[in-house]
Parts: sequence; structure tokens; C-alpha cells
Amino acid sequence: MEKYFDASYIWGAFPQLLPFLKVTFLVAGAAVLFGTIFGLLLAVAKIGKSLIAKKLANGYTTVLRCTPSIVLLFLVYYGIPYVGNKVGINLNDINRAIFVIIAFSLQFAAIMSEVIRSAYQSIDKGQFEAGVSVGLSPFQTLRRIVFPQMFVVALPNFGNGLIALLQEGALAYTIGLIDVVGKAELIIASNYNSHALEIFLALAVIYWVLSILIERFFLMLEKRFSRGKRTLETA
Repeated sequence: MEKYFDASYIWGAFPQLLPFLKVTFLVAGAAVLFGTIFGLLLAVAKIGKSLIAKKLANGYTTVLRCTPSIVLLFLVYYGIPYVGNKVGINLNDINRAIFVIIAFSLQFAAIMSEVIRSAYQSIDKGQFEAGVSVGLSPFQTLRRIVFPQMFVVALPNFGNGLIALLQEGALAYTIGLIDVVGKAELIIASNYNSHALEIFLALAVIYWVLSILIERFFLMLEKRFSRGKRTLETA
């Protein structure tokens, strides 16, 4: 009689799952890139002088942060082709990874807009005024004085957002994307749904390791840049 739990399936799953991490990294990396750019634009709108832009940016953030990831993913997956068909454009054959990137870019942008806004507002306004008063242009003051300090403040929250994005990205298999989670589902299906526990344990270990590595990396960056910041403050 076949054992209910067989640890050998855990170790046997790693060689099958790990190659599909490249799909997971590709999707997450693209979502971080586009989400950060869009999040920066939203943050500029939030701290800008235009009341309309501020309300739109805050409204966008509220709506996206209140929308479950899986709901947003299905809205994008079914909504974009529907809108395309209405205007005579066939978008049904687009690679599923594009829909995943769009959905999580929109969600990550909402997170990053708050990270960037709070980091900017944590910097004393007097530092900007002091930089301009000694002859620096506004852009030079931002680049040399404000942005380096913002970077240190934003690092922990950016790292947490990246880990959350990587974990939420596991939902991509629900629309048929074969990433590391999608591959796990295929392995379980090929085993006629037996030994699913072992496969998901292997998958959990992969995500644990990735999350710990990302967390350690950002802690290292934070300590290094914080040390540089303290050196400047005591100089």
C-alpha cells in the first residue's frame, strides 16, 4: 500500500519546480518596475498642489488597496479583452503573463505611492530650503540631499512590498500561467492528486527561502545606507 506521506516526493519536486522560478521572477520583476514608476507618479500627484490630481491619486490608492489580488487579477484578465473586443481589437491571444504583470503592477503602484509619499514627507522641509539657499538647483537639492534620505526611509517598506508581491504572484496559476506554482499544480495533477502535501511543502520551502533572502538583502542595504547617512549627519 502506498504511503500517505513520502518525504522523497519533496526532494524530487525541487528539480521540477526550480526551473519555473524564472517565470515567477520575470513577472514579479516587471510588476515591480512598472509599479514603482506608476507609484512615483501617483506619489507626485499626492504631494503636489493640484487638488484634483491629489484626489484622483488618493482615490486610486484606496480602491486598489481594498480590492483583493485575485479579484483584481480576474478583472484584468477578463476585462481587458472585453474592452478590446468592444473597440475592434482582439486581445484574447495575449500571453497570460501580460495580464498578471498589469494586475500586479497596478496593485504595487498603490503600495509604492504610499511608501514614496511617506518617505518624502519624513524629510525635514528645511533641508530642501537650505540646499537651494547655498546655490543648488531644486533638482540638485532633491538628487543630492532629499532622495538619498528618502531611499533609506523607503527601503524597509519597499522590501516588504516586494515580498508581498512575490507571494501574491502565486495567484497567477489561477488564470493558467505556468510559473512555479502552476508547475506544482501540474505535478499534482499528473500524480492524480496524490502526494499534494509533499509538493506544496516543497513549494512552501522555496517561498520561505526567497522571502528570507529578500528580507536579509534589504536589511543589509538599510544598514549600509543608514551608516552612510549617520556619517553625513556627524560630519
